[in-house]
Amino acid sequence: MALAQEDLQQIGEYVKNHIGEWIAEQSLGKPPVVYEIELRERMVRVEEELKHQRELMRQGFEQVDKRLEQVDKRLELMKTDMDKRFDEMLKRHDKHFLWLIGFIATGVGLVITAIRYL
Repeated sequence: MALAQEDLQQIGEYVKNHIGEWIAEQSLGKPPVVYEIELRERMVRVEEELKHQRELMRQGFEQVDKRLEQVDKRLELMKTDMDKRFDEMLKRHDKHFLWLIGFIATGVGLVITAIRYL
């Protein structure tokens, strides 16, 4: 039993005209208008929730930025402190080195003097 093209078009039109009703019947018997209103309300709630989530993410990013700025300041302070300590250490080592050179020079001088008088 082959259907003619005309029959197929009539079936297609019938399905197009009644598909909304059939879907509404399958969704707990709600008419299409009520179903559409519920969908719109749900979309509004989803959009509001997404807006809230974006705001929360923005706040989180701002907090991360503030924390990174604090870490940068702390690292800069540590760098400054380390530079000061390194400079102090170099000054101490310079003094020790000069004392060592002085002792060596004095020791060599004493040895040379001792050798001359012997």
